[in-house]
Amino acid sequence: MKIAVFSTCHYDQEFLERFNTRHDLVFFEPALSLQNASLTKGFDATCIFVNDRADRELISLLHDNGVKLILLRCAGFNHVDLETATELGIKVFRVPAYSPEAVAEHAMAMILTLNRKTHKAYNRIREGNFSLEKLMGFNLHGCKVALIGTGKIGKAFYKILKGFGCKIIAFDPFPDAELESEGLQYGTLEEALCDAEIVSMHCPLTDATHHMINSITLKLFKKGAMLINTSRGGLVSTADVIEALKSGQLGYLGLDVYEQEGKLFFHDLSEDVIQDDLISRLISFPNVLITSHQGFFTREAMEQIASITFANADAFISGKNLENELVI
Repeated sequence: MKIAVFSTCHYDQEFLERFNTRHDLVFFEPALSLQNASLTKGFDATCIFVNDRADRELISLLHDNGVKLILLRCAGFNHVDLETATELGIKVFRVPAYSPEAVAEHAMAMILTLNRKTHKAYNRIREGNFSLEKLMGFNLHGCKVALIGTGKIGKAFYKILKGFGCKIIAFDPFPDAELESEGLQYGTLEEALCDAEIVSMHCPLTDATHHMINSITLKLFKKGAMLINTSRGGLVSTADVIEALKSGQLGYLGLDVYEQEGKLFFHDLSEDVIQDDLISRLISFPNVLITSHQGFFTREAMEQIASITFANADAFISGKNLENELVI
């Protein structure tokens, strides 16, 4: 099968070539868009990532170009119009879980960095400044953490939090019976967020969860609380978060995802003027830590993404083992 791979970085190509089973791969560095959709002519499938466009208009173009399969190199699929794909007979497969621990560990790394200010201490020491002034953190042991979403990543993060001795209350429309048996307490969103000292997002982006964290829900946090989002940028209203940071209601912010990340993340813009005023404002805060959607980025995760992607392609051809197919 001939597959057009978009949003390709050198590490994507390295792992996809290593785990390729029998397919003809052509790599394109840009994200898939209306401007370059013509590149898919003559291909059986296209392989895309989190910031590639796959709305109704683009999927219609893929169909016109003869594409029969969309392979997602990610778990999230909010950027794909499944209704149009189904209507046009294009199959869509995803990688539902490639390394939950990778994202969960990154979330904890962000918490520890923001709390103990290790990034600031590193820079100080390099400048010969050994002062501890303004580097004070707080104990995670006994800290109330709101765990928003207990899917595979949330579950992995829960186990990490338990190891730190945190007091955890979770919100998920579908509670995990195994976690409940281990003692995890579930509550409403309001109950989870109320007086939380740390709030960590681990849920998908849907119409129901869009801007779940906003000016109203932020007021439920304990004053000076920490918000961590390693899930999807649209879960958080960036403008409301900025106001909460300015007022002190929010004391720390860690983002590995961002609402408008498509034109920013995975690109070197060091010589450019950033046109996004919201992220420029966020970068200016001393209590904000932003990483460029790297939570998934471990060797183990890349191996899983590549191997499952090709397993999905093979399943499409054989018509067997279709458990990763997205259907509406």
